[in-house]
Amino acid sequence: MLWLRTLSLVKNRAKKQLTPKSLGCYTRWIVFCFAIRLTVGGLLLPDLGWLPIAVASERPNIVFILADDLGYGDLPCYGRDDLSTPAIDRLAKEGVRFTQAYSNGPECTPTRAAFMTGRYQQRIGGLECAIGTGDVGRYDDAMRLAMAGDLGLPVEEVSIASLLQAAGYDTVLFGKWHLGYAEKFSPLRHGFNLSRYCLGGGMDYFYYTDNLGIYNLYANGEPLRTKGYFTDLIGDWAESYLAGVGDRPFFLYFAFTAPHSPYQGPSDDLGGPLSAESPLWDQSGADQKVYCAMIERMDKAIGRVLEALDRRNLTNQTVVIFASDNGGTRSGRNAPLSGYKGSTQEGGIRVPTIVRWPGRIPAGITSDQVCITMDFSASIIRLSGATLPPKYSLDGIDIIALLEAGAYPMPRTLFWRAKRADSTWWAVRDGDAKYWRHQKGDKVEEHLFDLSNDPSESNDLLSAQSTKAEKLRSMLTRWEEEVKPHR
Repeated sequence: MLWLRTLSLVKNRAKKQLTPKSLGCYTRWIVFCFAIRLTVGGLLLPDLGWLPIAVASERPNIVFILADDLGYGDLPCYGRDDLSTPAIDRLAKEGVRFTQAYSNGPECTPTRAAFMTGRYQQRIGGLECAIGTGDVGRYDDAMRLAMAGDLGLPVEEVSIASLLQAAGYDTVLFGKWHLGYAEKFSPLRHGFNLSRYCLGGGMDYFYYTDNLGIYNLYANGEPLRTKGYFTDLIGDWAESYLAGVGDRPFFLYFAFTAPHSPYQGPSDDLGGPLSAESPLWDQSGADQKVYCAMIERMDKAIGRVLEALDRRNLTNQTVVIFASDNGGTRSGRNAPLSGYKGSTQEGGIRVPTIVRWPGRIPAGITSDQVCITMDFSASIIRLSGATLPPKYSLDGIDIIALLEAGAYPMPRTLFWRAKRADSTWWAVRDGDAKYWRHQKGDKVEEHLFDLSNDPSESNDLLSAQSTKAEKLRSMLTRWEEEVKPHR
């Protein structure tokens, strides 16, 4: 077995004198083998303590930054030229920028559920669509759970925050939650020591109400009354937290609502909460100057966090991950991809993603490695030295281990399914082959593409490669059977 061969290699080489350079090579080999093991087995072994990186004294701090509805082409480092994001540009310059990173779902809740559990969100039940404003289920399974008061992420699910908390990390959430309205689904119940958050899918950036007038700003399960532009507030909270952080390693989940609607820039306070009829809620109707201002303000908050890490001399001891929860809306830019948020076309699920860890992963490079949100959950768990419960397996792979090892991009097989009302989107990517299907009522549309030379999904190969299409359909069917929910 590769695992045993790797351990044997370490033991044999330990008998010989190793230079720092050769030791580094063997360490990278260990990490690479570990990542390959994840790829083949689809799980993390419960005991990760033997890995050099999981030694308690070397465990890094972790900052996971999640933008909301940010399109693949919405940043200068991904090709946009009408706005400025120096902080995110800095992350790209000092880290690895991914060109083929995906969100677990084409909407908010599904991706967040997958990130928190490290598994396909379909396994949970009811969370394949964004939870509707006011705790509304939007497809049959979600409606059933909402009627029973159970629409959200159950505390019985293993969350990365609870695992890291048990491993000795300080666990903090500032930003968007969207994993259940009831207090029993609150971040506090899922392992966060401190949480200040937007409860639902979107809220007025100044008055914290949604389009039904429901107050959405909470702290540790209770309503929080304060003032300020929400993007600035979470930047304030993160900066203040980092100024007082001690020697204990921390996990900061820094989850923006920007640039999700309502489309309000930092100077757009109208003196009272937005009405339900306000056009600013329309996800397809953003004023581009306002949309850019929202992204730039988010970048400013990210910059404050990076500077806070610099001031505390924590930059080299902190892994920073930046991603988006899904592709952009029609107000954003997904170029050169097709489709938008809500679909399993590339524009709905391929997202800007950057990882920085000075001295441990390369700086200023672009990676074509295919990855998905839940891969970072696997990486975070391994880096923290946390222990998984017996028989609990993750669906993601340790993507940061691949970066540490300097591994060449490896093919992946990934699946998607998204439900809303009578609409269902499916997709599977197997290597460079991508099959997606959309059913709305009785109407079914399906396509096959080769993403290696057609990332915009413009050349349909369904008829020309019918055998390949049938194989991918069968893979989807088997996957759906495997991830059936347990509730």
